[in-house]
Amino acid sequence: MTGKVKTIGIIGAGQMGGGIAHVAAQAGYKVRLYDISPERIEAGIATINGNMARQVSSGKLEEAARKSAMSLIAPAKELQDLATVDLVIEAATEDETVKRKIFAQLCPILNPEALLATNTSSISITRLAAQTDRAERFIGIHFMNPVPLMKLVELVRGIATEDTTFETAKAFVTSLDKTVTVAEDFPAFIVNRILLPMINEAIYTLYEGVGTVEAIDTAMKLGANHPMGPLQLADFIGLDTCLSIMQVLHDGLSDSKYRPCPLLVKYVEAGWLGRKVGRGFYDYRGEHPVPTR
Repeated sequence: MTGKVKTIGIIGAGQMGGGIAHVAAQAGYKVRLYDISPERIEAGIATINGNMARQVSSGKLEEAARKSAMSLIAPAKELQDLATVDLVIEAATEDETVKRKIFAQLCPILNPEALLATNTSSISITRLAAQTDRAERFIGIHFMNPVPLMKLVELVRGIATEDTTFETAKAFVTSLDKTVTVAEDFPAFIVNRILLPMINEAIYTLYEGVGTVEAIDTAMKLGANHPMGPLQLADFIGLDTCLSIMQVLHDGLSDSKYRPCPLLVKYVEAGWLGRKVGRGFYDYRGEHPVPTR
């Protein structure tokens, strides 16, 4: 554990927030997990417990370590419960309005010395920091999904982020056994700036009838040695998230090469958001995923 940070507050008990809670508790940090309803927090903690149990059964984690890590995670029933934490990581939905609202409620409660981080995958850190009372103690700590498996974390400084904030965040991430890459505060940072246009191009390839879902994914898995095809990956990320990142790129850089594919827009409008809802470029409701086009 790093000297300055001992207790972490996490806002959002979904896939990302739960994953961050998982790795932080495993590294020995006390975690307070907050979401808008007690049911969501309970579901998040149950998922973490299930994921750790799987690590135990596959021999990656000792049962004693699982128990110890789970004992460090406690629900924060209200934002007030985060008043004494050293670092808050916001991992709410990828929507700037939602994030701003959270910061407006959180900042008056937080210890003035506490650091504030966002797990945004694409939104300007400088702009989010400006909505808080601590722009110099605000930073982007962007974990990759699924957090327990992925080694990389993008650290993104806003224009006002102080060196001590950056160094503390870097030490915290390193203590989780993750590798830090530093990205400048431009739309979508490094990973998604490169990855999402590739996924969007794969959707255009489908839209224009160059290949079927299966042909495109097989081509990239076997032809470019990708572990997952781009359409399968889009379903895993969530097509709504893919669309919002493409919109951030298109709005932020004003370049037509970032125009979201109309087919991606159509799938999102249909509510076919990928694995989390059972349908996207594949239908997941049967025993095996079946392409929807």
